[in-house]
Amino acid sequence: MPASITTTAAHAMRSARAFLSDARAATAIEYALIAGGISIVIVAAAQGIGTDLVTIFTKVDSGFQ
Repeated sequence: MPASITTTAAHAMRSARAFLSDARAATAIEYALIAGGISIVIVAAAQGIGTDLVTIFTKVDSGFQ
């Protein structure tokens, strides 16, 4: 095996170990999961509100006719 491939693989392994042992990486992943969960809740709430608004505007529209 060429030395450059071995060196590159060793460097990749060291980088992966450093990333996994870094507490900041774990914190960043946790914050990303929290942000993802919050965004799902916001989208679900917006869809519910949108359905209610359609109903309200339909009633208002029928009142004008």
